This record gives sequence, structure tokens and C-alpha cells, in this order.
Amino acid sequence: MRDDLEQAHLLRLDGVVVCAGEVMLLDHISLRLSAGAPTAVVGPNGAGKTTLLRVVMGLISHTAGTVHVDAATRAIVFQKPVMLRRTAAENVAFALQAAKQTLDDDTVAGLLDQVGLLPLADRPARRLSGGEQQRLGIARALARKPRLLLLDEATASLDPAQCKIIEELIRAIAHAGVKIVFATHDLGLARRLAGDVVFLVGGRIDAHDAVETFFTRPATASARRFIAGDLVL
Repeated sequence: MRDDLEQAHLLRLDGVVVCAGEVMLLDHISLRLSAGAPTAVVGPNGAGKTTLLRVVMGLISHTAGTVHVDAATRAIVFQKPVMLRRTAAENVAFALQAAKQTLDDDTVAGLLDQVGLLPLADRPARRLSGGEQQRLGIARALARKPRLLLLDEATASLDPAQCKIIEELIRAIAHAGVKIVFATHDLGLARRLAGDVVFLVGGRIDAHDAVETFFTRPATASARRFIAGDLVL
């Protein structure tokens, strides 16, 4: 039974520690995430949200502990994705080629259409707006056919209209069966999109609960202060 339960988890972290010199960025993180609704990662500045996503993606090494992503293709989109000096379509084509996926005009068009950018296929990527670049970053990530998609502050610094588009896109991707883990400072976004919330403070998991439980019956004093908008260190 235990083996079956372990296999049901798409992502498992056990005692993960990340250090930068003498500074501990992640402090013995243990976490289990299954397929399903998106997971929001929240916490004050410097809590370790981006570091956690980077460790899961395999972009940085952990000092101790284990990270296991169960047979999943991973992809990540950063707050400010780097755009290649190419058109939007050529950015997606490059991502498909790098991921060794089928590369043809229909596949490129399909990915651009999925994120609402097909009319801008021939526009230089670096001339897109911030929200459009974020969506192009998501299209490039989807080129990998991920089972696990990591988003770091996907709506930060975007206007309300672009935020709404990104939010609807996240819902659609999750509905299609991709597990999304997103770091955000926007508690409203977390409450609307997430099925569960991981709350980090000082590199530790202070709380991990279903979204409604986290916001209505926070388990810790730090979580209560954070939800109330008070300073949490």
C-alpha cells in the first residue's frame, strides 16, 4: 500500500536542503504533490519560493535530501522569460526542436493558438508586451509536453487584462491534465486557482493545506499574519 501511495505522487521531496555558502535557502523541505489542481507556493520575500521551483526543475543542486519527479517531463517559466531574437513562431519552433518534439508549422501554430498568440506569430518576440511574452514563454514550455509545469510569478507586473488572460490560460492547462505549481505574491490569484497552498517562511514549509483551509482556518500564527497582510520574517 505504501508503494502505491508513493507512486501516486507526481513530485516528492524529502529533507531537501539548499545552501549558498553559509546561508540556508531551503531548510529540510519535505513535500508530496499529486496530479490535479494547481498548487500555489506563497510566502514573504526571501522565503525560498523561486529556489524551490529551481530545485524541482533541476536547475540548481540541493545540498542534502532527495527530489523525485515521477516520470514527468518538467518545464518552467520565469517571471521575465528570455526571448530569442526571433519571431514568436521561431521561438516556439526552437523550443520544439530543443525538446526533440515534432517540428512542423501545424504544431507551432497550435501552440501559439493555445496561448492566444497565433495572430502575432510573425512579430519579433522582443517586441511583444510583457503579458504576451509571458504567454510565449508558456507556449515554449508546453512544447516539451510537460506533466509538471512550474510558473514563477506568472502575473507579476502585468496589467489586469493580461493577468486575466494568464489566469484563464493556467486554468485551461490544468484542466488538460498538466500539474501546475506556481509561486505568487498574489493571494487572490492563489485563492482563485489553487487546490492547495504551500506556505514558506525562512526556507521552511510553515503550512501546507487545501486552499480553503489555508485561507479560512490557517494552521499557524505565521500563516494568519501573512494572510492578514502583516510582516512575516
